[in-house]
Amino acid sequence: MSQKAEFDTIVVGAGFAGMYMLYRLRMLGHRVLVIEKGGGVGGTWYWNRYPGARCDVPSMEYSYQFDHQLQQEWNWSERYSPQPEILRYANHVADRFQLRSDILFNTTVISADYEDENNLWKIATNDQTIKTATYLIAATGCLSSPNEPTISNPGEFSGEIYHTGRWPNEQIDFSNKNVAVIGTGSSAIQAIPVIAKQAKHLTVFQRTANYAVPARNAKTDPVERDHFKKNYKKFRKLAATTRNGQLAQPYDKSAIAVNQRDRKKQYEARWQQGGLPFIGSFNDLIINQKSNQTAAEFVKQKIRETVKDPKTAAILSPTSPIGCKRLCVDSGYYETFNQPNVTLIDINQTPIDSITSNGITTSTKKIELDSIVMATGFDAMTGSLEKMNISGRNGVKLKERWNAGPKTYLGIACNDYPNFFMITGPGSPSVLTNMLPTIEQHVNLVNDILSHAKKHGRQNIEATAEAQDTWHDHVNEIASKTIYPSCNSWYLGANVAGKPRVFMPYVGFPDYVARCEKIAQDGFTGFCFS
Repeated sequence: MSQKAEFDTIVVGAGFAGMYMLYRLRMLGHRVLVIEKGGGVGGTWYWNRYPGARCDVPSMEYSYQFDHQLQQEWNWSERYSPQPEILRYANHVADRFQLRSDILFNTTVISADYEDENNLWKIATNDQTIKTATYLIAATGCLSSPNEPTISNPGEFSGEIYHTGRWPNEQIDFSNKNVAVIGTGSSAIQAIPVIAKQAKHLTVFQRTANYAVPARNAKTDPVERDHFKKNYKKFRKLAATTRNGQLAQPYDKSAIAVNQRDRKKQYEARWQQGGLPFIGSFNDLIINQKSNQTAAEFVKQKIRETVKDPKTAAILSPTSPIGCKRLCVDSGYYETFNQPNVTLIDINQTPIDSITSNGITTSTKKIELDSIVMATGFDAMTGSLEKMNISGRNGVKLKERWNAGPKTYLGIACNDYPNFFMITGPGSPSVLTNMLPTIEQHVNLVNDILSHAKKHGRQNIEATAEAQDTWHDHVNEIASKTIYPSCNSWYLGANVAGKPRVFMPYVGFPDYVARCEKIAQDGFTGFCFS
């Protein structure tokens, strides 16, 4: 006997992707339920409340563009928005479009199984209920599954242990405490200067040095803000033409095509400007190793000039190309290591042995601590998807299918997983771009696919195996022409023990959008509608 689905669509995640997907699905006439693990909307900005957390994309660009009035009514207070303000914005959106009535909070998906005979998904949650839907959409985010370090005996520690990706709702005071931060990635680079101002002593454990450029954060200029609002349409259109979907344009010359004086002048101008546009100082920094070396050396010279102790400066100086790992944006990070209450430990030279009841034991000494902060990043892009325990046709687990690395079509669909879609999944530009416009483009694409199916009386949508394989090869071919695969980054899953080393994002936002538009014009080639 056939079973009818309780919902047309279940969306997992109530971050910016999940909220906009809900908005579009309502317009499509779907019966929708959004399942959210957290107690509120906001996704990554709900969980990442660590000290100093803020966006590394300019506020005026890191926002929705689907509603003109929303763009006009919201005012950002700073050039780079702090986490509390982004969370307020997310809540404003949820309230403005009355989204909460279709969101189930404090609920975790523990499994999702496709039932072929009824063409529906059965989604089991931690409240021991099963919900059914024709379509399942994962809006779980690329950086939402915290990576826990493999350190012996963390449960023995008598103090507090925090993870930057699962920070408590209440404010944490580190005053007069001995604190350790494990990790020097983006979250740590933002948190360390703030914690160092409070802590009695801060010990930073570094595995791999990362490049950081100054944010040059400041209060929003009302005149500039109003100009931006009046020209939003033009600015959004211009941003969509750049590789990363941000407004800042790369300098249209090769770094090795100019003399040393002009090259240094250009780097200095971008350094003073601040932020991620530094990687656009020249147009070939991600595709030309020689050009990249000039940018890397410029930043390492800045580190040597800033950090007074030469040994500490050397430890903080990366050895990889700049940009092959996500470039970090900081506010006083390198200066922090000049403070007498801050110590840097290179765990390659002095490994961590274990966590004890009162601190951390390394290969050379015991460090007494009151608090430990794990800034060890995320199981990026695939972590949250695999934790959903998704089973497709014939019970094949998505995690097993991805044993050798994820394969998708356009980063939104998988063969043998009918009516399952991902927003900014592996194989899409996602983390290499401004996430908000990327999310909107993806949601619009999924919405158009569902509209196409509805128009033609089809309820089963699946990526073909051929299209998936072709897309996977194309993603890797494009990546191979860049510096991205040249270092062990979370783009390749290198930060997670046992994870296959596969470059996951797609390089180039405009090219991706053009390909999606062509696929749509041709009747969504690569998808089977039945």
